[in-house]
Amino acid sequence: MAIRVVRLGTPRSTHEGIRLGTVRRLPRGVRKADYARRDYFDVWLPELAPSSALLSWALSQEWTPGRWATFVRKYRREMRQPQAARLLALLAAMAGTAEFSVGCYCENAERCHRSVLGDLLEEAGAEIALD
Repeated sequence: MAIRVVRLGTPRSTHEGIRLGTVRRLPRGVRKADYARRDYFDVWLPELAPSSALLSWALSQEWTPGRWATFVRKYRREMRQPQAARLLALLAAMAGTAEFSVGCYCENAERCHRSVLGDLLEEAGAEIALD
């Protein structure tokens, strides 16, 4: 089975399974009881989101190719920390037997950590399905 990489808050696709919100911040103005019903996520997993400091830096200016490359390098460094690395390994292992998806709110997947997260999961041995 493949892990789907999705935009949170969009309608779920077939075979998406449990949706993991790999975001630092919870959706504004949405009650916790409504996260899943409104297609945000079933489980919040902020440990796989960029740190607050990296997120603040990322949102402080427009993206340029150089800024994106710096962001990717810093995010990958954060994901090498033991807690994140263990979660990546767990999700990659689970991908063989469970249907689930990971995602973020960003509109542009090409400038979102979820694209890098998909690469990291693939590097850990998971099959990835991009939506």
